[in-house]
Amino acid sequence: MSELPVQQDTTPSFLTHAPSPLLAYVLRGLRNCWMPELGRWSHIYHLDGRTRPNQSVPESDVFYTLNVLLGFARAPHLAAREGYDLARIFRQNASMVPRLHSPNYAYGMALWAAAELGLDLPAETLKATRALVENRQRWNRFRAQDLGMILIGCVGQARQGAMSFWASAAHELFTFLREHYACPSGLFFDAAGGARRSFSSFATNTYLTLACYSYGEWSGCEPALALARTCTGKLIELQGPQGEWPWFFFTPGGRVVDFYEIYSVHQTGMAPAFLECAERHGVAGATAALQKGFKWIFGQNQKKRSMLWKPEGLICRSQIRKGELQDKRKRVVRAVANALTGRSGKLIDPAGVELRLECRSYELGWILWSFGRRNDLAEIQHHADLT
Repeated sequence: MSELPVQQDTTPSFLTHAPSPLLAYVLRGLRNCWMPELGRWSHIYHLDGRTRPNQSVPESDVFYTLNVLLGFARAPHLAAREGYDLARIFRQNASMVPRLHSPNYAYGMALWAAAELGLDLPAETLKATRALVENRQRWNRFRAQDLGMILIGCVGQARQGAMSFWASAAHELFTFLREHYACPSGLFFDAAGGARRSFSSFATNTYLTLACYSYGEWSGCEPALALARTCTGKLIELQGPQGEWPWFFFTPGGRVVDFYEIYSVHQTGMAPAFLECAERHGVAGATAALQKGFKWIFGQNQKKRSMLWKPEGLICRSQIRKGELQDKRKRVVRAVANALTGRSGKLIDPAGVELRLECRSYELGWILWSFGRRNDLAEIQHHADLT
C-alpha cells in the first residue's frame, strides 16, 4: 500500500512557529559554519578539535552557500530570525560563480536557488549560464550532477515565468537525459559516454531522479515521472539493512559495488529530498525508507553511535573503511573488480570502519530543503537527541 502524500503547512501561521528541534539544530550548525568576513558558509568545519575549524575553499564555499540558500528558500522566516540577508548573500556569491573555477553544476545551483528565492541572477552569471546551456557540445561532457542541477534550474526559472529560453532548454535537456543517462536497470548512468559512465554514485541517482520529478511535475511528462519512480524504487531496494544508502553502483547490473563511504548527507537530506517527491507519486516504501535512513544518524548504524556533534549543531560527515580517508584507489579497484566478477558490495565488520571528522555546510542546507516545509515525521524532527 503506497504512502499518503506529504502533509505540508501551507498557511501563513507557520511563520510564527518556533522551528522544530531538527531545524533549530541545523540553524546552530550553520552559525558555526558562517564566515562573516567572507559572507558565506565554509567548505569544511573540522570536528577534530582544532582551534580554527572552518576551512575555506572559495569555489566550494560559494557552491555550498548557494545550496544553503536553496534550503532557506523553504524556510525564509528562519533566515530572517537568524539575521541572514538572503538576497545580499545570494547576489554576492552567485556573482562569483563565473569568476572562480566553478564546476558546471554550480551554475545549475545558482539558477535553481535564484528561482526558489525569487531573485534575478547577476548579469555576469546569467550570461555565463546561458552560454553553458546553449553550448550543446558541452552537454556531452556533463556528469550527472551537472545535468541534474542545470535541468532543475531551468525548470525552476520556467516555473517563475522567466524567459521562454529556460522552458525550451528544459525540454531539450530532459530529452538528452532520457536518451543518454537512462538505463534499463532503473539506475542512471553518470555520464553520456566514457569508461566512467557505467559506475554511478548515490549522488548521480539523486540528482537525476530529482531532475526527472521536477521536470515531470512541471511539464506533465509521464515518462519523466516514470524514470524518477523507477530509480527511487531501485534505490529503496538497494538500501542497507540499517538504512544505509550505498555510495557506488554498477549501473548496467543495477547493483551495489561498494557501500562505502556512507555519507550522512545522503541519510539526512538528499534521500529525503527525492523521497518527498516519491511520496507525492505513490512510490511504495518511500516514507519508511526515509525514516529508516535518517535513524542511521541517531545511532542505528554499524558503529552504534550517534553522528551528531551536539555542542556545535553539526553532523559527522561519513563512515568509511579504515585506511581510505585519503586514498580512493582501493575503492576504485574494489568497485571495478566487483563489477567484472558480478559480485555485489557488502557491509564489512564494524571494526574496520572509522569516521570522517568533518561537516560541510551544504549538508545542513539539504536538511533545510528536505524538512523546511514538513510538519510531520515527529520521530525525526523532534528526536530527543537533537536537544
